[in-house]
Amino acid sequence: MSVESVKRAVAARLSDDGKAVVCLDQTLLPNETVYLTLDKAEDLWEAIYMLRVRGAPSIGVFAAYAIYVLALQTKETTYEGFAAEFTKNKEYLDSSRPTAVNLAKQLNRMEKTVKKHEGAAVADLLAILKEEALAIHREELDMLNAVSEYGLTLVKDGDGILTHCNAGPLAMSPGLGAILLGKERGYEFHCWVDETRPLLQGARLTSYELQLAGVDCTLICDNMASIVMKEGKVNACFIGCDRVAANGDTANKIGSSGVAILAKHYGIPFYVFCPSSTIDFSCKTGADIKIEQRKPEEIKTKFYEKPMALESVKCYNPAFDVTDAELISAIVTERGICRYPYTESLKALFQEEDA
Repeated sequence: MSVESVKRAVAARLSDDGKAVVCLDQTLLPNETVYLTLDKAEDLWEAIYMLRVRGAPSIGVFAAYAIYVLALQTKETTYEGFAAEFTKNKEYLDSSRPTAVNLAKQLNRMEKTVKKHEGAAVADLLAILKEEALAIHREELDMLNAVSEYGLTLVKDGDGILTHCNAGPLAMSPGLGAILLGKERGYEFHCWVDETRPLLQGARLTSYELQLAGVDCTLICDNMASIVMKEGKVNACFIGCDRVAANGDTANKIGSSGVAILAKHYGIPFYVFCPSSTIDFSCKTGADIKIEQRKPEEIKTKFYEKPMALESVKCYNPAFDVTDAELISAIVTERGICRYPYTESLKALFQEEDA
């Protein structure tokens, strides 16, 4: 399996008739491979919220296609009516998840496209929106390849790499892309895969991708990361990200900051893989990132035959945490590798173009 073949298999796309969004239902992996064909607003919203589609870049691509598909269903005949309906649909989809910046960013980009063509006929707007959604998808794939190339320069043949959450093609994220690219070029890595509680994206998705690609990998519980680091089995840590603030503070799946703290203690580099669509220059620090809170059932019942806690037990279930910039060895982007202080290195590469 190559990076390209994985991306073709799982990335969100338009249906053959162009009237629906097709995506792999990641909640059913690794036991079932089911593709969903969605065209109703409620189903598109639910697919994002329930993590049927997940990973920041993948969510952005899905959202661009989703807003286009909903626009196709309009009965409005004037620009004003169409634009008002479009904004309503955009705000609805955007409410599904708050932390991943790509969701809002790509929806806003689609809305700006509508505003840019103020007064245009509805049929013309629909054609323009389709091309914009396709362009977003192409750009994310190009970024995935470029970040993977840069990431591969940070490791060497034979390295042990610890991963947290899923930062691979299933999420259109380039962390595993670097590993798969290395595999294609003859590198032999060993990956230590945190299962990533409570939703087990590492166990269900990362180990699935690596196993199919023929990459040597071992699944571990999250609380085993320290011992494999202490035993000298880890040479680098790879994570993706859902939002990077202007100062380099990074929001990623819950538990990422703990891995970073351990890596700092053991002198292991901790790398964040970050296409530019995930950088939020309007967000000054991690303190400005809204952390999504999810339902207690994900902790107590979701993957168990019987509940693992009393129904009356309270749960705290943040989906993400924020890793302080000082703990991050490098942020890997499609334009190059940034080092601390990120307020300077990120700005130098991107000139705050996304502000």
